[in-house]
Amino acid sequence: MSQVFSDLRRKMVDGQLRTTDVTALPVLEAFLSVPREEFVPTRLRDLSYIDEDLEVAPSRYLIEPGPLAKMVQLAEVRPGDVALDLCCATGYSTAILASIASSVIAIESDEELAESATERLSALGHDNVAVLHGNPENGCEDEAPFDVILIGGSVDYVPETLLQQLKPGGRLVTVEGHGNAANAVLYVGGRGVGGGRTAFNCAVKPVPGFRRQPGFVF
Repeated sequence: MSQVFSDLRRKMVDGQLRTTDVTALPVLEAFLSVPREEFVPTRLRDLSYIDEDLEVAPSRYLIEPGPLAKMVQLAEVRPGDVALDLCCATGYSTAILASIASSVIAIESDEELAESATERLSALGHDNVAVLHGNPENGCEDEAPFDVILIGGSVDYVPETLLQQLKPGGRLVTVEGHGNAANAVLYVGGRGVGGGRTAFNCAVKPVPGFRRQPGFVF
């Protein structure tokens, strides 16, 4: 069965990543090396490599491989980087980042998912990762600043507190908006909220929080 999944993983990289302009060798190698089937419920293992978001808990998803790979490529993750993975769910995106970066802090608001991510990452030998249960909107000030921050789904906005946790020149990548109107956006440390650059259209599932409160209406 492991050979079957290995073949499916390579087909995913060739058919879903390379065909959508993912060309960075470290990103391609990370997606080839991380077994996505280990991060989905048993009932979904046979679907691990389809080009769709996979629901791993009620209203929580692993992002479709192609868009996730493009987001990681946009973040320009480097071997010496310290990364922050927000809304990590079962830890697949964390494993991808950990395969490239020096170390990764992951924040997950669902305690069961955080425990699951810790177990899965540990079982796969990712000893450069720490998964914390907490509010992703707050980031991880105690371990800041970061070279890379990735938010694992679509949001309404990026809190200023997260941008303050970037190193100068650090990169935060997320998807702003919802549905087919959403776009992947890159923020660079030191440029403030107004420094976000729209990179490409990217329809992914939303993550908890990161919602603007409705203003007062007279």
